[in-house]
Amino acid sequence: MPKSIAQEENMAHLSAERGKATRRRLLDAAVALVPEVGWGGVTTRLVAERAGVAPGVVHYHFASVTDLLIAAGLGFTAALLDQLAAELSARQDVGEAVDWLLAELSRYSGTDPASLLVVELFLAATRLPELRSLLGEQVGRFRATVASWLTERGYRGDASAAAAMLAASVDGIMLHRALDPGLDLAALGGPLRAMFGEGTS
Repeated sequence: MPKSIAQEENMAHLSAERGKATRRRLLDAAVALVPEVGWGGVTTRLVAERAGVAPGVVHYHFASVTDLLIAAGLGFTAALLDQLAAELSARQDVGEAVDWLLAELSRYSGTDPASLLVVELFLAATRLPELRSLLGEQVGRFRATVASWLTERGYRGDASAAAAMLAASVDGIMLHRALDPGLDLAALGGPLRAMFGEGTS
């Protein structure tokens, strides 16, 4: 018997959902693999094995492993930056926000999977113009959100420059944590608070 329109629509919906789930597994596999083997070490075979799919499925969803890695990396950093921006913006006091940020960064050792993924992503961005542009847009949006938040909190200096300094501090702290695991993040609170305190009302 021919399928009804409703049956065909339901099958199409299920197929689309399976496709989304498979794509999600591929992205998750790439996010997990980059810290383990490095950006250049990720292959179609490794991704397929980690995601539990046939190798051909990888290229059905992504034109190349590089495209997959870019999508996976940018998805990770978008979520991370959005969370940081939201948490900072929710705090009324700049000093309180700095303390929260340092406490949050203390969760990362600099050699943990998340930190390694971000480092690999930044390094790849120096070689891939598309990634550099898209990652730059993400960082730019984060800095713009922080700049607006600083202005709303009475910061009287160059809020855009201050936001850039804060973003660079986050990156720098994570790099230094990898080299100096004993780095006392709490001790950095004073200098950071002083930097922003001088420009607030």
